[in-house]
Amino acid sequence: MAHSASFWNRIATKYSKSPIADEAAYEKKLEISREYFTPESELLEIGCGTGSTAVLHAPYVKHIDAVDISENMISIARSKAESEGVDNIDFRVLDSDDLQVASESKDAVLALSLLHLVEDKEALMAKAHAALKPGGVFITSTACIADFMAWMKYILPVGRALRLLPFVKVFSADELRASMKAAGFEILYDWQPAKNKGLFIVAKKSDS
Repeated sequence: MAHSASFWNRIATKYSKSPIADEAAYEKKLEISREYFTPESELLEIGCGTGSTAVLHAPYVKHIDAVDISENMISIARSKAESEGVDNIDFRVLDSDDLQVASESKDAVLALSLLHLVEDKEALMAKAHAALKPGGVFITSTACIADFMAWMKYILPVGRALRLLPFVKVFSADELRASMKAAGFEILYDWQPAKNKGLFIVAKKSDS
């Protein structure tokens, strides 16, 4: 995934300065997520980007492990946490393919705007499932591109070959839901502000 790391490193500064596309939807996702947190919660955020979401969630949980493939993104994230006086987040540069987490050690795993950017989303879901304690939640927000730009599956490989785009996978919302269920999750909350917006899912690992 070296090319994808290079892409995100290149755009990190611009990305960190970009406004949130849908502030109301973002705030709702934060609010819904926090319904599943407690002051003792141990969180893992995979693909944390520049750390904005982790920093906002930090006051509501005990600790957050936050990882991202981009060194530049993580550098910005650390600066944000320091400027906000947040000291309960460990930011690390790490490819999700190399992620190793102790079994049943997390109360929540977050993968926001990520599942369409990994080559094997099922493998990532399996890691999340293994990392979660019984009853823990997997919280995701995902661009299901097949539902509104299916033709992108022909364009994206060209953009990637020209080093203009990162890896992006095209699948539908129904395919994502099916993958979640196949990974052993029960979908508790399912919300999509519009067809061309990210599908927000809170999915639970069985209590048993």
